[in-house]
Amino acid sequence: MKKFKLWPMLVAGLLVAVFTSCSTMHKSDEVTMTGMMVCGKCKLHITPECQNVLQVTDQNGNTVNYFLAQNDVSKAFHDNICQNDGEKTIVTGTVEEKDGKEMMTASKIDAAQ
Repeated sequence: MKKFKLWPMLVAGLLVAVFTSCSTMHKSDEVTMTGMMVCGKCKLHITPECQNVLQVTDQNGNTVNYFLAQNDVSKAFHDNICQNDGEKTIVTGTVEEKDGKEMMTASKIDAAQ
């Protein structure tokens, strides 16, 4: 009978470990990239609506477009780049691939010097 009392405690301990590691892992997923921020609609003509796109040059010299999610951080910076040639920026956030595109959810955007 004592074995059955250990199972709930073991399961509870494993759940705590999993949730703790997931929350820690999520925080470490943020990256910081420097590149040219442009409007996907006005400058690149590749999005149906205005959207921030961070253009970063990879190690092979190719340009990679990171489409920024429409959150408060991204929207607050958009006036700086819309309908002009863009601005060199430093963006911190999380990156994921969605529908064959690199998507970035920015937590911070600063103009690069």
